Amino acid sequence: MNAPLRSRDSANQNSMIPASPFWSKTEDVLVEDLRSRITGLSPEEGTSRLKAHGPNTVLAVTHTNALHILLRQFLNPLVLILIFAATVSSLVGEMHDAIIISVIVLASCLLGFSQEYGATKALEALKKSISLSATVVRGGIEILVPASTIVPGDIIKLAAGSLVPADGMILWSRDLSVSEATLTGETFPVGKMAGVCPPEAPIAARSNCVFTGTSVRSGTATVIAVETGGRTEYATIAGAIAKQIPETDFSRGIRRFGYLMTRIMLVIVISVFVANLLLHRPLIDSLLFSLALAVGLTPELLPAIISMTLARGARAMAAGGVIVRRLDAIENLGSMNLLCTDKTGTLTEGIIKLDDCVDPGGMHSQHVHLLAVLNASLQAGLKNPLDDAILASGEIGADLKAFVKKDEIPYDFMRKRLSVIVDEAGQDAMLVCKGAVVNILSVCTTVRSGDATESLNEEQRLQIDTRYRDWGENGIRVIAIATRCFVESKESYDVGDECELCLEGFLLFLDPPKAGINNALAGLRHRGIGIKIISGDNRYIVKHLADTIGLRTKRVLTGAELVSMSSDALFARAPKTDLFVEIDPNQKELIIKALRRSDHVVGYMGDGINDAPALHEADVGISVDGAVDVAREAADLVLLRQDLNVLIRGVDDGRRTFANTMKYISIATSANFGNMISMAIASLFLPFLPLLAKQILLNNLLADIPSMAIATDRVDRQQVRRPRRWDIRGIQRFMIFFGPVSSLFDFVTFGFLLFVVNVTTSQFRTAWFVESLITQLVTMLIVRTTLAAWKDGPGPLLLWSTAIITLIALVLPYFPLVAGIFDFTPLPIPLLGGLIAISAIYAAALELVKRFYFRQG
Repeated sequence: MNAPLRSRDSANQNSMIPASPFWSKTEDVLVEDLRSRITGLSPEEGTSRLKAHGPNTVLAVTHTNALHILLRQFLNPLVLILIFAATVSSLVGEMHDAIIISVIVLASCLLGFSQEYGATKALEALKKSISLSATVVRGGIEILVPASTIVPGDIIKLAAGSLVPADGMILWSRDLSVSEATLTGETFPVGKMAGVCPPEAPIAARSNCVFTGTSVRSGTATVIAVETGGRTEYATIAGAIAKQIPETDFSRGIRRFGYLMTRIMLVIVISVFVANLLLHRPLIDSLLFSLALAVGLTPELLPAIISMTLARGARAMAAGGVIVRRLDAIENLGSMNLLCTDKTGTLTEGIIKLDDCVDPGGMHSQHVHLLAVLNASLQAGLKNPLDDAILASGEIGADLKAFVKKDEIPYDFMRKRLSVIVDEAGQDAMLVCKGAVVNILSVCTTVRSGDATESLNEEQRLQIDTRYRDWGENGIRVIAIATRCFVESKESYDVGDECELCLEGFLLFLDPPKAGINNALAGLRHRGIGIKIISGDNRYIVKHLADTIGLRTKRVLTGAELVSMSSDALFARAPKTDLFVEIDPNQKELIIKALRRSDHVVGYMGDGINDAPALHEADVGISVDGAVDVAREAADLVLLRQDLNVLIRGVDDGRRTFANTMKYISIATSANFGNMISMAIASLFLPFLPLLAKQILLNNLLADIPSMAIATDRVDRQQVRRPRRWDIRGIQRFMIFFGPVSSLFDFVTFGFLLFVVNVTTSQFRTAWFVESLITQLVTMLIVRTTLAAWKDGPGPLLLWSTAIITLIALVLPYFPLVAGIFDFTPLPIPLLGGLIAISAIYAAALELVKRFYFRQG
């Protein structure tokens, strides 16, 4: 139950609402309690209350503040291991090592924080460009305002497609149904109306209320806002019962990669720790060494690298007209191999034109045109392109002022009809109904024939069906118009009055294919992305469009067929289907789910009210800036222009981002794996530990710095041509293939140090620290591309950061302060020259091995 709403205004510290819940009050009492009025707050009151109550945002569940991001760095399991190691060191008196480990942990966390926080701020800046808005009444005038500025007492106007911006009580409604799945889990929309509910009523039973995060499926309403921001029901229970985002392909890949690294890490750490104890090495040294190996093996900056790479990708995509609402959608866009879309506005121009108004026999009819204009101009629900086309279609030869609107039966997606009831001087009240042909015919019993009407028989229905099919096969979209006259006028009308109608005729619309759509589709196919149309339109018009733009049309599945199919049958049928036609809005999500289940990475492009579940279910939900609120909020990406060429540029940016992410993972794991294997084996045969824990951690930190620049690196052209997905076996193969090459040259270095130069323990550790860091950097520069390293150079930032870290590695032992802290010793120049020579030979060998690997792969 909601807590009482309290004003923070210094002028009034008393509660704005008594303890009894708002849904149990009458309209007059609630409006008075909120110090509001039906004509809305004044602009000054809105500003004052916004300062008192704060922005209407659900801060409690966004977790984007700097402190949370910083704490998340320290809650990384690997960081916790290091903190544990530092604690153990301090407890046994090794304060020197404890301080060094702590400093390295802090530096690593701050490095990760700086990248992730910057990425988060960049994403939030992009989101602001497509922020949610709502219609409110301020000072008696309806205005559009950002949803974040809505305050208690605001009068909100809702219509089909609106996302409810605040918890409130309904003052007036008409055929209102709301989808409350985000709160209650109820799949089907629920009816809402003004009234009073018992104080103890649970959320699902509060039929007079609407709640933040729910969406209007049909009808219209006037609502008074009561709770906003963190005081809403959504903010209170979102963490417990909000609908979970399905695991995407990218998220699944991250999880599987984590499992792989955990298994490898546990085997190496436990084996090395036990072996060192059996060799009677000091317990603390053995523990710290083993833990350092674990940290050295794992790319612990992966979250920061991913965030930085994705943020850069998001900025690049925004410049190309694609706003990213959820960062990991960029990776999924790069992996997408199947795009499902409706046709209107995406495959067609989206500028619909009314071509003709005809009677049931197919002849032009000015009367049908008049009825169409009456219906389109007087309806007060969701605006749509069909009504715009009707109103822009020219003179109707009649005075609309002679008609007075009495009532309206709003459109909904199950009836697929909309009716207005009008009075004309000296005439009976008339219901004018417009909608889908099949749905109109289902409630018609008569048909217009000249000035008379006659019974609508089966022969006429067959003739109409044949004509409807012919229109569809010629790419013409058809809407039916029907009427009913009432001898006795009524106060109000409802869906039950849409019966015994007279079919007046048809509206014929043209929506030609978008210019250049064939090239855009070819561009998607060239990138390995298949196209499937999911449309509510009839099979004939969809097939005509698909044939025109060069899509396959052999295998068609209708909504009626889908109704009788089990989920397993749909799973088997969906991947083989080219066109999904006459689809009920509730079936879209089932289709997307079936396609994802068949191992496709699915993108769904939609902009309508009923597209939200499918957008949520897809790996990549794509909408457009002009879409209804609920569709934009459900989408991962928002196109600023409804153009597939914009999407193609986004796909390329997504694939570059994915390629650079995979670069870091493959390079870091293979180089680290080789070095850790070398250290683990060396620790068993050397009379001393090959590197101290603090040296391993410093090595790892320095190697990570140029890794940050991978986000800016160039990408091979062939890596953008095809969808790329997480391949755990591929990463494992890469690691096992290149890791031993690194280890082989590590053993060459060991032999050089022990048998050629005959170094001391301190010199050995210093020399190998230098050599292992340089070889990691060499690996990064060579393995980052499938081409010869000198033919496809790294990006400037990666090149210069690598060069600087290489220089630091060479000169670090010669600085007394640093050398003293990390137990380094200056290396003789001949020894340093030998290490550089070994590294050069390693670079040449790695280039040869790389060519063999990619040729085999």
